[in-house]
Amino acid sequence: MQRKLSAILSADVVGYSGLMEADEAGTLARLKANRALVFHPHVASHGGRVFKLMGDGALVEFPSVVAAVHCALAIQKATEKAENELPDGKRIQYRIGINLGDVIIDGDDIYGDGVNVAARVQALAPAGGVALSKMVRDNVEGKVAFVLEDTGEHSLKNIERPVRVYVVCMDLQSPPKSGPVDRQALSVCVLPFANMSGDAEQEYFSDGISEDIITDLSKVGALLVTARNTAFQYKGKHVDVPQIARALKVSHVLEGSVRKAGGRVRITAQLIDGATGAHVWAERYDRDLNDIFALQDDISHAIVAALKVKLLPEEKQAIESRGTTNLEAYNLYLMARQYRDTGNSGSRRAAELSIRLCRRAIEIDPLYAQAWALLALMLANARLYFEAHTEDGEAEAERAIALDPNLAEAHAAKARVLNRKGSLAEARVEIDRALALDPACYEANREAATWCSLSHDTQGAINYFEKAAGLAENEFYAAGMVLTFYHAAGDVVGAEVAAKRALKRIERLLASEPDHGSALSFGVSALFTLGEVDRGREWIERALLLDPENLNMRYNLACALLNYGKDIDGGLDLLEPVFSKVHQESVLWAKVDPDLDAVRAHPRFKAMIAATEERFAAER
Repeated sequence: MQRKLSAILSADVVGYSGLMEADEAGTLARLKANRALVFHPHVASHGGRVFKLMGDGALVEFPSVVAAVHCALAIQKATEKAENELPDGKRIQYRIGINLGDVIIDGDDIYGDGVNVAARVQALAPAGGVALSKMVRDNVEGKVAFVLEDTGEHSLKNIERPVRVYVVCMDLQSPPKSGPVDRQALSVCVLPFANMSGDAEQEYFSDGISEDIITDLSKVGALLVTARNTAFQYKGKHVDVPQIARALKVSHVLEGSVRKAGGRVRITAQLIDGATGAHVWAERYDRDLNDIFALQDDISHAIVAALKVKLLPEEKQAIESRGTTNLEAYNLYLMARQYRDTGNSGSRRAAELSIRLCRRAIEIDPLYAQAWALLALMLANARLYFEAHTEDGEAEAERAIALDPNLAEAHAAKARVLNRKGSLAEARVEIDRALALDPACYEANREAATWCSLSHDTQGAINYFEKAAGLAENEFYAAGMVLTFYHAAGDVVGAEVAAKRALKRIERLLASEPDHGSALSFGVSALFTLGEVDRGREWIERALLLDPENLNMRYNLACALLNYGKDIDGGLDLLEPVFSKVHQESVLWAKVDPDLDAVRAHPRFKAMIAATEERFAAER
């Protein structure tokens, strides 16, 4: 029997019986939607694991008590926002309780007083609120910025000793202190810097500067920094800074512009108080382009100084520690990253360009860990999706880790290779390391989703694909993949919500790149899910005409026909040429892909798999 100390979160829907009595179908649909879009993604992003669902209730384990509290508050705020327009009698509201205590591990389940106390504390939380046991309060004191109300000691059912319970005052901030600002009371949103270069192709550079500043500020423990995907939704839009600050609940907003011309770069930046709209700090920098790294350091240090935050020595070192000091290598890496992001996982041209740019960057600077990690990810993708390149990215991932063992993308890259090989135990180690280093790393969450898929953990796959989809506002891969697992889970509402989101992203991409075969193939599944069958079939014809050699696209089209188009023969016709050419990794995925469950016993499918494995044996 294994025991350990864990933070346990217990959540329950307020007045669930009454909601069900008034509108059973509507209540179930809203609860499923909340779990899909709010509850599970926030749990995943804070490193939690749902170990039990009980009707309207949920029990979640966290390795960190601070993460558990932050997750609870995020869930409550997101749920309140999502339900705000509904009348009181129809709103989903949670009561959440958190305890830190000794628990018993039994397979995937958890028992013991640590769990029981969490459930009892939850019952003492106000509607839409969060209650904490004294053990939790003692462990988060000084690490959180909210006011706690001491409700005294309570005798809890089946718990021997009274438990002191604290309730989070949701609408109150910590009282101001004299001297330096409290290290947990500040939050910043870095809006994407405007490209003022007069050349749209320089967009990657201004985006790269913005992302690097976000990364630098995220290294400061005193600052809560809005995630890149949230900040970048305001790109290219006229913004009202106080309105953004209220919407994102941040104390400050940073905005600016970048002008790159010849060998010079001009950056303007201003830090704005979110409550008043007043400028806290503003500066214009006009430097030689070779000074770009020192310039980024100057901006980050100036922001920290303006907020009156004292940098810890390790934070100062982290900000000033960059992957490269070579401007050309840095510029090539930013371009490679841009092609990775715009191409998603399905554009062979974008993948090849990204690989070429990464190779050149590491020729210039062989010690550039970020470039090695991106090269590893793109090689793994190219091999899986396009049957291109003999390298699988493993050596490149190992090199990245050797250069920077604290680079989340490097561990995610190694996990991608290990996942594709079926080495799941080793892959999980790399995934856990990547998520510990950066819970908001898109690649790490995507690989966690893949690992759950290969491990037949449908809910885990949903959670991590949802998290990944939320971390990159333009990507369609995770947004499309999660659709498969909602269908596998029998979650009709979740599937419909996911299909609408994926289709919106895909249509936006196709407006600028109408021949993107993989985007079209993901779009077909979304269209079929939404009942737009005729349009889906039109997209199949278009995809096969524009990109006939794209094996990944053909595979996805086949899955759409087999599952949502109810066309077994048509789906198998598309699969046949795919299995005649793919690598071992693709067959490993096909053996667990829920989209192929409909034909696992079909003689044609079994014959395809057998022939493919015979080919592998002959090639060894």
